[in-house]
Amino acid sequence: MEVRKNFGSKLGVVLAAAGSAVGLGNVWRFPTEVGNNGGAAFILIYLLCVILIGAPVMLSEFVVGRHTHTNTITAYRRLAPGSWWRFEGVAGVFVAFLILSYYVVISGWTLYYLIESARGSLSTDQDFTADFTSFVSHPWIPIVYAVLFMGMTHLVVARGVQSGIERCSKLMMPLLLLIIVVLVGCSFQMPGAHDGLSFLLKPDFSKVTTRVILSAMGQAFFSLSIAMGCLCTYASYFSSDTRLVRTALNVSIIDTAVAVLSGFIIFPAVFSVAGVEVNAGPGLVFITLPHVFQMAFSSYPLVGYLFSVLFYLLLLLAALTSAISLHESVTAYVLESTGMSRQKATLVVSLSCLVLSVACSLSFGPWSELKVFGMTIFELFDFAASKVIMLLSGIVICLFVGWRLDKKMVEAEVTNGGTVPFRLFRFYLFLIRFVVPIVISAIFVNELLR
Repeated sequence: MEVRKNFGSKLGVVLAAAGSAVGLGNVWRFPTEVGNNGGAAFILIYLLCVILIGAPVMLSEFVVGRHTHTNTITAYRRLAPGSWWRFEGVAGVFVAFLILSYYVVISGWTLYYLIESARGSLSTDQDFTADFTSFVSHPWIPIVYAVLFMGMTHLVVARGVQSGIERCSKLMMPLLLLIIVVLVGCSFQMPGAHDGLSFLLKPDFSKVTTRVILSAMGQAFFSLSIAMGCLCTYASYFSSDTRLVRTALNVSIIDTAVAVLSGFIIFPAVFSVAGVEVNAGPGLVFITLPHVFQMAFSSYPLVGYLFSVLFYLLLLLAALTSAISLHESVTAYVLESTGMSRQKATLVVSLSCLVLSVACSLSFGPWSELKVFGMTIFELFDFAASKVIMLLSGIVICLFVGWRLDKKMVEAEVTNGGTVPFRLFRFYLFLIRFVVPIVISAIFVNELLR
């Protein structure tokens, strides 16, 4: 078995963990949720939920990973040998594998749209709805793009923690943030920028309902990539002097900034084109926005071209950083439990995942009539992962760290053996013992009823 390495720098720790958290959910799901739930008021509730729900769960995963310095499954087995708590680790790795299997399909779509944008194939005179439907329902073209995307992910993970994951995070995350800044600047020049910014910055609390609050809670939970085993795995590569609280705070800030700035990119563009709804849903990214980009910059086609290319490059980078962490969560367990080399373990995970990815892709086309519990294969995987396993795992993580682990051990981890003060430790403990499990339970019920 190869020697286990840690991340080589503090910057690498933050960027890798932030890359795990930042994904399509920030650029795709967050603007959709904002559009569906009234804009600025939703954002304010979301920010509060990140602080009180997301960050405490993230810190709890960091505690488990850094204390054990091993993969997620083995971590829980060591901390709670012979008890049912150990199944939390199994759930984390399983859900990472399940999510990766359909995540690469959607990510393949972003790669396709990036290439189409670069080729100049997105024009105002085409039917984007028909084109998108035709593409995703094709029997093999989306699979090719899913394979290409998995290949990109595979190459990074196969190179290891420092040479692969950390090095690429140091390259991709600054590039991602730079693209966001450029796109925000371009969006502010659009005719509808004022209306878009008002929608994002002027809260209308009359629109706040129980559903809006629960949606904000759910987005805060899903956005940070918690309860997938990814953050626990990455924390196992943290050195003993890594400040867990500061890292959790930095990751939460970066993740939230990307999500909010994505709104600043999308909504000024949406408000610039008449007849486009701010709550266009998931089709916003692949159907509505290509049309919006072309119409908003109709007088400056070169600017519209560059905007479109940069936006889909942003999507691809966000997808890739998350896919790498999902892959690593599974790969770490395979290589450490079997003694395989990293290259072989990575290949096993990539090929196994692609088998399920093919099924997910075909569920939009030739296998669209194949239903399980009334859902396609893609919908079933998404439902099982995001609406059941992740949420239940989030509850278990809080109860495990809050009640099962020794309080002194938890405090020693978050304070680096007492060398880093954390005056809110009792409050943190109160949150993960009582508040967060109740909140996640409410999210769980809300997601099942949506």
